[in-house]
Amino acid sequence: MHEPPAPTLAAARARITAVRPAAYARTRNALDGAVSGLSPYITHGFVTLAEVLAGVAARHALPAQHKFVFELGWRAYFRHVWQHRGDAILRSLHAGPLPDDAYARELPSDVREGCTGVPVVDEAVRALYATGTLHNHARMWLASYVVHVRKVHWRCAADWLYGHLLDGDLASNHLSWQWVSGTGSRKPYLFNAENVARHAPASWHSPGSVIDTSYEALDRLARQPALQPADAEDSRLHRAHPIEPRLGTEPPPELGLGAPQAAAATGRDVWLVHPWSLGELPAALPADTLVIGLFVADFHRAWPWSERRWQFVGRRMAALAAERWHGEVAAIGAALQGARSVRSIAEPHLAPWLARWAECEAAPALFPPVDRRCDSFSQWWARATRGLDSAADLLAVNEVPAW
Repeated sequence: MHEPPAPTLAAARARITAVRPAAYARTRNALDGAVSGLSPYITHGFVTLAEVLAGVAARHALPAQHKFVFELGWRAYFRHVWQHRGDAILRSLHAGPLPDDAYARELPSDVREGCTGVPVVDEAVRALYATGTLHNHARMWLASYVVHVRKVHWRCAADWLYGHLLDGDLASNHLSWQWVSGTGSRKPYLFNAENVARHAPASWHSPGSVIDTSYEALDRLARQPALQPADAEDSRLHRAHPIEPRLGTEPPPELGLGAPQAAAATGRDVWLVHPWSLGELPAALPADTLVIGLFVADFHRAWPWSERRWQFVGRRMAALAAERWHGEVAAIGAALQGARSVRSIAEPHLAPWLARWAECEAAPALFPPVDRRCDSFSQWWARATRGLDSAADLLAVNEVPAW
């Protein structure tokens, strides 16, 4: 089980330096494979996709079609879908194997408690609660079991996972659940015990369980409505279940956040730092600029976080901004009204509000913009990488500085 990531820019850069693209491409599907561990840092803006690829390409010559570049593309593609679909990503994009009303709207307690009796599921929940992170393959297994075996609607399960992940991103998380469920892809994602045995440690192996069957049988199961609420397999012989960490809508007091204060911002040039823009401050920022760290209460009431995530984000924000606020949308707007200027980085998680308060700059992009909406990754990828042969070509398109 990996240690939780440290909330520092140095830790993010160290992970970039440690990326081994050849090993990543060869082993990334294995739970002990050479994954980068960069996702929490990318989600919260410690580093951008462009900075990640620039750092890796400085040490390794990569073709544009390399698996590592391809995986960075998935994150950009999910943001592309969010840009075009908006809040529709929180609803089924199209019909899945069963109608939406065939699925339960509450996550069963044995899944939430990690005591289903299916080791791969229980170990995934255990790892999630212990670290706030989860290997992508494990996320897919967990999602497939919840949706296709237990007949739980992808949305309620996606909301649960989002709250516990350090890298919880509404586009990447919810659209990945839709891809697994079949409401955002052409077919449901299925897995079996043989697949787990090939890619996971022995404690995750699940012989004799409901997933120890053929893909044909699993496909039939995915398309068959539940005749009655799905019962957990007998878990009496399994370890005590982990306690689910509490999800909170309020930041922990020790983070030292205050209410929005108009007196602090009045007459000042302000730079807003939010939870998705935690990289270095702009080099051209005048020395007398007031940097304010901002948590929007309205967002967190809808999307609570684990204590671990509050701490991860809050500790990094404290390194960037001495003035840090947690407040309602109206209070933040009123407190910033008297500022001479307010600027920030645009962010879809805060799209309903941020542009009201600040002149927003776009975060540096890695891939060229694809203006036409693409409803499949392959379609988007073909357009985003057309005419680009190498990672260096990709970086040059957007004039990303060398590391």
